[in-house]
Amino acid sequence: MNNDDAPVGRLLSRRETLALFGAGSAVLVIGAACGSDSTPASTAISAASGGSATALTTAAPNAPTTAAASSGAAASTAAASATVPSCVAVPQVTEGPYFVDEKLNRSDIRTDPSDNFVRPGVTLVITMNVLTVAANACAPLAQATVDVWHCDAAGVYSDVNDMGSSTKGKEFLRGSQVSDATGKVQFTTIYPGWYQGRATHIHYKVRGTTAAGNTFEFTSQLFFDEATNNAVYASAPYTKSGSRTLNASDGIYNQAGKVALLPVTKSGDGYAGTFNLGMKL
Repeated sequence: MNNDDAPVGRLLSRRETLALFGAGSAVLVIGAACGSDSTPASTAISAASGGSATALTTAAPNAPTTAAASSGAAASTAAASATVPSCVAVPQVTEGPYFVDEKLNRSDIRTDPSDNFVRPGVTLVITMNVLTVAANACAPLAQATVDVWHCDAAGVYSDVNDMGSSTKGKEFLRGSQVSDATGKVQFTTIYPGWYQGRATHIHYKVRGTTAAGNTFEFTSQLFFDEATNNAVYASAPYTKSGSRTLNASDGIYNQAGKVALLPVTKSGDGYAGTFNLGMKL
């Protein structure tokens, strides 16, 4: 079993961690609601990594709106004037102990570079639109590094020592992309498995430097609706014994809320989903 719900530093027990987040100790991130018709913006302020104030938002699949403003760190004038998605606020949540800065820039993260073995599982394509929030509008943010990492179908992370076993040196289901002129990154992966004590989730981190030279970093997690989880986990290689933690019982999901759900639809034999991630720099 993994324990990625513990904050970096001292690894808390699962009981300690769930109690911590159940108590509402984590802060929310400020964000402007851009054309959202379902989720209000947060009104709490977070302390950003590295001492720079960062406010991030993310969105459910809302209808696109036209950007009215652009920042210096955003994309080119042509890209900034294009139609971009809307965005709403979401909390930053724990990174967990399993982030490894592999500097592995790639779109398809299913394979392990050491042997090219493709991790078995249902194909999942994740598109993330990275945006800035300014003047109550959203504009594409280019040149932001987006890291994604998660466990395999059996609930195992790569490149870690965990619970008496080791996957050190392996890099499956890890990778990063730099957002293009439209703020887009895309990852081809597998639907994540589950392990005791945590709901199904994927980790992501966004970082970069503004035109003014200020660095920013934001870390959070994506979740999935239980109907999709049930459909995926009914077949190998996901089938296994044990009691699966549902979103409603996961302290980190309850901290993040429904805005952290990645909406997915069937795509061939797998799934695909788009997540709109806005940042107020």
